Amino acid sequence: YSQSGEDLFIGNYFKGNDSGFYIDIGCFHPIMHSNTAKLYNKGWKGINIDINQTSIDLFNLIRKKDKNFCVAISNKNKKVQTYTDNNFSPINSINENFFNYTSNKFSDGKSIKNEIYSYKLTDFFLQQKITLSYIDFLNIDAEAHDYQVLEGIDFKKLNIRLICVEMFDESGEVNKEKFINLLKTHGYKLLSCIGANGFFEKK
Repeated sequence: YSQSGEDLFIGNYFKGNDSGFYIDIGCFHPIMHSNTAKLYNKGWKGINIDINQTSIDLFNLIRKKDKNFCVAISNKNKKVQTYTDNNFSPINSINENFFNYTSNKFSDGKSIKNEIYSYKLTDFFLQQKITLSYIDFLNIDAEAHDYQVLEGIDFKKLNIRLICVEMFDESGEVNKEKFINLLKTHGYKLLSCIGANGFFEKK
C-alpha cells in the first residue's frame, strides 16, 4: 500500500503483533499510499487525521473500527489556512510555500483556500476526551508541516514506540538532520530511511 514499501518495514518491525494502536496524521487515503492499511487489515485500530474532509469521509466508510477526524495538527492551537489542489490530491497542505512548490511541479499551481483549526496533538486529545498513554506507531505525513507536528507533541504524556515521519522542508528537500536532532532530545534514534520517511525508535 505504501509509496515506497514503508509498510513492509513497519510490518516486519511489528512482526507477531496481531493487535496494536496507531495514529496517522495526514492519513490521505485508507488504502492508497497508506502506511497503516496493512496494520488495520491485520487487526490493529487507531486514529486517522487529515485536513481534507473527503479523506475523512473515505476513512469513515472503509475504516469503521478507527476514529477519524478532519483537523490540522501543529505546534499551536489556532485557525490556519489550508491549500487544496483537489479533494484527492496528496499535496494538500497548510504550508503555503511547500504547496506552491509541489503544485507548480505536479499540478496547475492553483489552490482552493479554506480555514481549519489546528491543535497540538495532546491538546486535541484533551478536547476530544481521548485518553492515551501508549501508542505503538505514529505516522506523520503532513506535507512539510511534519516538524511542527512533532514540536506540538508532549512526549512526557505520550509514550510512542515507533515514529515514521516525512522529512521534507518547504522547498521540497529532505532535511534529515533537523528531525534527528529534534527527536534525539525526546529519546529517539533513527532506525532507517525509506524515501523521504525516517523511522525513529524510542531508545
